[in-house]
Amino acid sequence: MQSGNPTQRPNVVLVITDDQGYGDMGCTGNPWIHTPHLDEFHAAAVRFPDFHVSALCTPTRGALMTGRRPVRNGAWATCWGRSVLRRTEVTMADVFAQSGYRTGMFGKWHLGDNYPYRPQDRGFQTVVAHKGGGVGQTPDFWGNNYFDDTYFHNGEPREHQGYCTDVWFREAARFIESAKGGPFFAYIATNAPHHPFLVADHYKEPYQRIPDIPEPAFYGMIANIDENFGRLVQQLAEWGLADDTILIFMTDNGSSGGCRLDPEHFVTAGYNAGMRGMKGSYYDGGHRVPFFVRWPAGSIGGGRDVGEMALHVDVLPTMIELCGLEAPPGVQFDGASLAPLLRGETDALPGDRTHFVQHRQNTNPPEKWHNAVMTRRWRLVHGNELYDIKADCGQRHDVAADHPAVVRRLRDAHERWWEAISGRLDQYCPISLGNDHENPTRLNAMDVLGDVAWNQCHIAMAKKSTGKWAVDVEKPGDYRLSLRRWPEELGLPIEEALSEEDLSRLAPYNVVRQCGTIRPTRALVRLFGEERTFDVARGAEEASVVLHVDRTGETRMEAWFEDESGERQGAYYVHVERL
Repeated sequence: MQSGNPTQRPNVVLVITDDQGYGDMGCTGNPWIHTPHLDEFHAAAVRFPDFHVSALCTPTRGALMTGRRPVRNGAWATCWGRSVLRRTEVTMADVFAQSGYRTGMFGKWHLGDNYPYRPQDRGFQTVVAHKGGGVGQTPDFWGNNYFDDTYFHNGEPREHQGYCTDVWFREAARFIESAKGGPFFAYIATNAPHHPFLVADHYKEPYQRIPDIPEPAFYGMIANIDENFGRLVQQLAEWGLADDTILIFMTDNGSSGGCRLDPEHFVTAGYNAGMRGMKGSYYDGGHRVPFFVRWPAGSIGGGRDVGEMALHVDVLPTMIELCGLEAPPGVQFDGASLAPLLRGETDALPGDRTHFVQHRQNTNPPEKWHNAVMTRRWRLVHGNELYDIKADCGQRHDVAADHPAVVRRLRDAHERWWEAISGRLDQYCPISLGNDHENPTRLNAMDVLGDVAWNQCHIAMAKKSTGKWAVDVEKPGDYRLSLRRWPEELGLPIEEALSEEDLSRLAPYNVVRQCGTIRPTRALVRLFGEERTFDVARGAEEASVVLHVDRTGETRMEAWFEDESGERQGAYYVHVERL
């Protein structure tokens, strides 16, 4: 291993896993799971046991990439046209690239699958990724199911052999080895251990006969992550990069498979490190996660805990300071640099930190008091439940009646925050049409404004969805709109159902007892108020029409199938091509 030189700009490898909670590792007290490599890294790293993210995938990823909270950056939900990061936001990859770093992203993006929101549009020079919020979701290559899938290399589909997590780490290692002559930023974002819980039998088998474990395959997926993480640490050492690389391990929200809860969000089975709530919850179990950092050349490590409350919005300001990056001009971060804490120069950041956790799983803006307000000591949940987290880490005792002044102070803080950001909540992040960077544009039913069909099982079941998207027509001209039930790689007619064999290959987000059919006779599109109805030919894979568009700018685009009775069903896929 080479000796580190802290005067050089360090490499950065950030590993973030999906739906792995704080308690889903041996080093955080789990009595069953075996994570020897993560445990070893924990023992050598600086750890933040009071680190918080958002309670869902997209909101955390957008905040991590921008240093700005979800309701400010636009990405506060996991679909519904609200899982897209505003075009004006500056990402972590942008900042690294502007400072001369090579940038690579591997795995789950979940901040937009169309231009200008794709990872290759947001500062990442090398991208190997699935689409949507998980492998096998609606935007992803049809039939992906975690094993031997087709993933997208800078937008182009390419077949892969092996398990998804193995592919992400293998592609990241290839990037790191090719980039080791200069500073690089590698973002490894696994889709595991997100549901559906799929992994090779030998990983889950050790947990299948332990009745207290709710989902043995969930633990098996984490065991595979641990194996890959250990291999990555070894490779960095073998390539002489370990000392001069900032290596970070974190997760994106609370556990989804490590415990079961009762209706009051208390644990009834599994392990959750004593916390109330899990993924999606405003209690700490929904958003408190592990955050481990090691940089030997920068004297960051040694198995030390930092007790300060830290946040996902702190990571980008921290990287700017530690790596000597050029801060983006005019950007108001919601976080602060953790560098003084990592270097052991102080035990606490200045000021009384107040943070707001908020999301909404809907096209509509978040509700004002559907949230949590956090300080170092207090948690105000839904505007009326108050918990002293230092005395009651399990959030069992609501003390709002005993501390009315604290409730007023935290509510007042949220009122000021809401006033600052609420003016933009009705704005969408429109998908560009007619731009040369993506023409044709492929729209899908995960991004519709309304009822979504967010995974491929929904498509197979013929789940009703809304055929409406927020779009930005960038150029006037003739546009061909092609409406589809099935994606082009499947090659099926609109009215045809999947075969049993094809159905069995889908990632099982839902139990599909019967493949649904739709039998449209007409299709309807609407753009800038112009409506066009046209026939759907029997046996056709798509129904197409050409519109001449004189106007440009943001609008809503609609695309529907209609059967003989007049019942409408949103098209699941729409290709929009400027001719």
